[in-house]
Amino acid sequence: MGGISIDPTTLVGIIAALAFVIIGFVLKHGHLASLFVPAAIAVVFGCTLCSAFATLTAKEIPQVLKSLRVLVGKQTKHPTEMIEEIVMLAEKARREGLLFLENYLEQVDDNYLRKGIQLVIDGVEPEVVRGVLETELYSLEERHKVAQDFYESAGSYAPTMGIAGAIMGLIVALGSISDPDILGPAIAAAFVATLYGVVFANCVCFPIATKLKNLHRKETMMQELILEGVLALQAGNNPIIIRERLNSFLRPADSNGKNKASPEEADRETAI
Repeated sequence: MGGISIDPTTLVGIIAALAFVIIGFVLKHGHLASLFVPAAIAVVFGCTLCSAFATLTAKEIPQVLKSLRVLVGKQTKHPTEMIEEIVMLAEKARREGLLFLENYLEQVDDNYLRKGIQLVIDGVEPEVVRGVLETELYSLEERHKVAQDFYESAGSYAPTMGIAGAIMGLIVALGSISDPDILGPAIAAAFVATLYGVVFANCVCFPIATKLKNLHRKETMMQELILEGVLALQAGNNPIIIRERLNSFLRPADSNGKNKASPEEADRETAI
């Protein structure tokens, strides 16, 4: 069964990247206190996030916030587990008939698979089943793209906002051009905004956007696997054939022989 898959690599990677920025600054004999510039924080982070949120509709904002779950993991089921579940349902359908699958619907925890099985039980034509499931697959892609675009937009805005913050700081610094003791630290503080923008874009925004793309690719593969499995089940294909067909969706590292049917199992299924 699927559960909460804890995968903290994104969060750990972001924290480590930020830590190395600080370590590098310290190794250059910089003072950490000089990295804390409230005005730069307000301009870079405030303007970047507000500009990125301006690209969304009100209904899309919760969707983007939920996407932050990628920092610690999300609910997943391994493809091999999904294949075994589909094969089990195919075995039940061959023995008892498609209508008998209704007894197992509540045990199916994947909404996409449950919808497909329900359509099959209702006697919907295969072409219609494919159309409905493909439409949902397209809808999933559109939902995921919203979050991906948000973080990519934030990543593209942040360096520009950093430059804007630096320009503002230089304007203020040049007001003290007659006082070298003030001018030097003021110019240094102005460039902190540029650092904020570049680091925020490349250590936070772009990694999250890339992680979302990778998760979308995996989830799309899973739903395509389910789609083919449901249609094969509806067509009454042999469960062994269904397993082999669905195994083609897996990478070698994922399959690893886990879903290979034994000779005894193959003989049993042939006799069904």
